Amino acid sequence: MHEFAEQMRSREEIRRNRTEAIHKFLAEFAPGEHEDLLGQMLVTICRLSADGVERGDLKILNTTLRELRYAFKTFAPYAHTRKVTIFGSARTPEDHPQYVEARKFAELIQRQKWMVITGAGDGIMRAGHHGATRESSFGVAISLPFEQGTNDFITGDPKLVNFKYFFTRKLMFVKEASAIVLFPGGFGTQDECFEALTLVQTSKTAPIPVILCDEPDGTYWQHWRTYVKAELLGNEMIDAADMDLFHLADDAEDAVAEIVRFYRRYHSMRYVGDLLALRLDSPLTDESLAEINERFGDILTEGRFEQVGEPLKGEHGEYPEKARLVGAFDRRSNGRLRALIDCINDAP
Repeated sequence: MHEFAEQMRSREEIRRNRTEAIHKFLAEFAPGEHEDLLGQMLVTICRLSADGVERGDLKILNTTLRELRYAFKTFAPYAHTRKVTIFGSARTPEDHPQYVEARKFAELIQRQKWMVITGAGDGIMRAGHHGATRESSFGVAISLPFEQGTNDFITGDPKLVNFKYFFTRKLMFVKEASAIVLFPGGFGTQDECFEALTLVQTSKTAPIPVILCDEPDGTYWQHWRTYVKAELLGNEMIDAADMDLFHLADDAEDAVAEIVRFYRRYHSMRYVGDLLALRLDSPLTDESLAEINERFGDILTEGRFEQVGEPLKGEHGEYPEKARLVGAFDRRSNGRLRALIDCINDAP
């Protein structure tokens, strides 16, 4: 028992000395309001050493941290500008109708004061930058041994970020986007499509418009929806409401209209404990609130939707001018939540 007590005291002393050293280091070299999180990161680094992690694994972590730090720094000055991520084939030629439609979409959304994010390659990615112009474009590039170089619209731009790993690149595509638009493409496009839908379906990201856009009279996404409806929905692998998580658009104008509609009144959302607060650019009428409770009360674990005129305590004063629709959302019915946002936006 005496030996065990000595070991515990020794460990506690090591932890105390480590904490003091970290606080001293941060105070001198990284002062700021987030010392608690930075301190936790340094503790994790110390534990990696104690765990004897192999050098190859440390290289992965080091590269990941460096890539994300630089990406966060690049996007930070534009945090309050809405952005749309555009996916699609890198092999689509400039004279193809899908390229033309992607370029048109980017041009139209840029007129709405949005910026675009693409993978910075050729094809649909180039079309996105072509339409939005270099000034309103971000490039999130990946290093590949084939068919991937940055296009001439974004090469050399300070808003171009290069990634070694797909998973860090994927994070930025979704984290910075207020909407996602997918044009026809290969495995990568399908991967991004299903990943975006999965993140929204599972509440790992807030609801956003996920739009599948084709050329006029195109069949790519029509066939995709037929497969999803027949195989996934037909075999009860998804719920019927999950079909509301995406929107098929036949042209650029339809895609832009869907995005503008989504943000007509809805602004953003925030979980505060068990409550979901939907922030609104304009308040709902009493009649609209009653209709929402009648149609969507089933997605609450208890109580009713209420409208309040100020931030909840856990929101730390964010967007104090906006009304809130607040309720105990079950965090499961995300297809129905997407339909609720449409109802909010369509209300008079």
